[in-house]
Amino acid sequence: MTDENNRVHLTGRVSGVPESKVLPSGDEVVSFRLVVRRSAAARRRSKQVVDTIECSVWRAALRRSVLRLEPGSAVTVAGALRRRFVSGGAGVMSFVSVDVDTCRKVSATAVASDP
Repeated sequence: MTDENNRVHLTGRVSGVPESKVLPSGDEVVSFRLVVRRSAAARRRSKQVVDTIECSVWRAALRRSVLRLEPGSAVTVAGALRRRFVSGGAGVMSFVSVDVDTCRKVSATAVASDP
């Protein structure tokens, strides 16, 4: 049984080259940012037209696939939202990212159209 309460589906463009990191635990993760266009209704409330979402890929086969994506690639991802914490010079900060379960390339027109 899967928990569908925390499930997101996003379509957008990869903003840069995906990066692979080995964590102190020995786990490997590939991260990339997805630029997602806001809906027309959301753009009426804000001047911001896109959101940039951090995405993390943990499964080995999917990591290899995502590492081949190029900046500007149009993709659809599905996964779960996660709140992450990082410490730095300004103290502990948190942000939300998507733990990606699936990622597939789509046509550029899929990204350009408003929902």
